[in-house]
Amino acid sequence: MGEFAYVAPTSVADALDVLREHANNGRRAQMLAGGTDLLVQMRGLDKAPRTIVDVKKIEEANRLDIGSDEIYIGAAIPSAALNENAALKALLPGLIEAADLIGSTQIQGRATLGGNLCNASPAADTTPAMIVNRGVCVIASGGGNRELPVEAFCTGVGVNALADGEFLLGLKFPHPAARTGDAYLRFIPRTEMDIAVAGCGVSVTLDADGRCVDAAVGIGAVAPTPLKVEAAAEALIGTKVDDDALAAAGAACTAAASPITDKRGTVEYRRKVVAVLCRRTGAIARDRALGAS
Repeated sequence: MGEFAYVAPTSVADALDVLREHANNGRRAQMLAGGTDLLVQMRGLDKAPRTIVDVKKIEEANRLDIGSDEIYIGAAIPSAALNENAALKALLPGLIEAADLIGSTQIQGRATLGGNLCNASPAADTTPAMIVNRGVCVIASGGGNRELPVEAFCTGVGVNALADGEFLLGLKFPHPAARTGDAYLRFIPRTEMDIAVAGCGVSVTLDADGRCVDAAVGIGAVAPTPLKVEAAAEALIGTKVDDDALAAAGAACTAAASPITDKRGTVEYRRKVVAVLCRRTGAIARDRALGAS
């Protein structure tokens, strides 16, 4: 490993000061939320000197609010804490299931939604689940907080929309409407703790007759960034999320995908699997929405 420094600011202002000071002096600073990706990268290819800026002592990054209109999850809250929150599991089961897929129990004691998003992996499990739940990034910057939809945050493989001197403070989600259900599924070569060959999140809202009035579909590991697939959502709206509608949504996911061939799967395989996942995930989300009637 190279030469590193470590700071743990206790306020947003202090963290921004550290970032500003490093930028002015041409030194590198890198944020740490959980560190489960960062520390591995530091021991691998990216050994350049830097200052690690730990956000786990910043109140706003550790805040969890479940309001009647909005849910706020701080960027430093570990997955283990989310997985044990009964209210969150009831409101956003698909998102919590996605968070529960990140590594082992020990990893989940550190890993965070914010860190998973900032790492900007195309195969991140929580990003499609955040997309379908209309997640919004709350970004701290020198000019005040700014907000950005989750689907716009990842701009390339390992690249995100944060500008110099900014960091992710937390994530906001609207409180789900009545008769709403969400779900996330992935396919991996092993039974657990592997990187997705493909992943899909779906959220649907049904009316009193069981007809879909709103939907969102997000896919991962099949493009350079996780994608929100509007055509798949449109295929579900106005239907009872039956087999024909789910097949159409799956076909839209295949059409939207632009995957690569690697050791985990070919282009053709990923395009097929993401459609299967969309159909299965959509059925789970529908059944959850019916159960919430």
